[in-house]
Amino acid sequence: MSGISAETREWLDNLGIEIVDEEAWLDALTHGSFEADSDYERLEFLGDRVLGLSVAEWLFAENNAPEGKLSQRLNALVSGQTCARIARKIGLPEHVRLGKQARDDGARNSDNILGDVMEAVLGAHFLDHGFASTRDLVHQWWAEELKGDLGQAKHPKSALQEWAAGNQRKPPEYELIDRSGPDHAAQFTVRVSVHKVGSAEGTASSKQEAERRAAQAFMEQYG
Repeated sequence: MSGISAETREWLDNLGIEIVDEEAWLDALTHGSFEADSDYERLEFLGDRVLGLSVAEWLFAENNAPEGKLSQRLNALVSGQTCARIARKIGLPEHVRLGKQARDDGARNSDNILGDVMEAVLGAHFLDHGFASTRDLVHQWWAEELKGDLGQAKHPKSALQEWAAGNQRKPPEYELIDRSGPDHAAQFTVRVSVHKVGSAEGTASSKQEAERRAAQAFMEQYG
């Protein structure tokens, strides 16, 4: 296995991250398409839990919102889309190790892959430096999102469900109408319909996000 490149070392150093276990960091930055013995998936599993606890602790300490509101914000703050946005903010995409076909297919810009690698990076940092240090890193990287209103507004799917009920309409129906691209850079298009009202569509790199966008588009048009 080749070592961490000089460019990646410099990037991590600029982020204030000290590498202890180089193999863990190589795994965290390696996609399954790259010719290597292992990839980021196990560290993604670990980092997901570290991220969730770090954000949950911050939310619990910073406000007195009920459980439902806390969960709503937590889900938004740890979503794949948010993780991908943070990954881009810290310059992660250029340091993900990808196979040639994956690179050619645009995997470096995939929200799914960047979100997963972001979690894997947190997993590697946790193994090297423990929870407290990784929690502080999460609070630093997520500061803008934590202090903003992400997740405070009602989820578009919930808003649409309530709108339909309030207008004596049948519940909205979601239908996957298109899936394109390779598995690691897939695009999903979902149509949401409300009987005798209309329909709207949304496209994203995950079915859940496509449904959210479709619901949002419906509310903007008919709500």
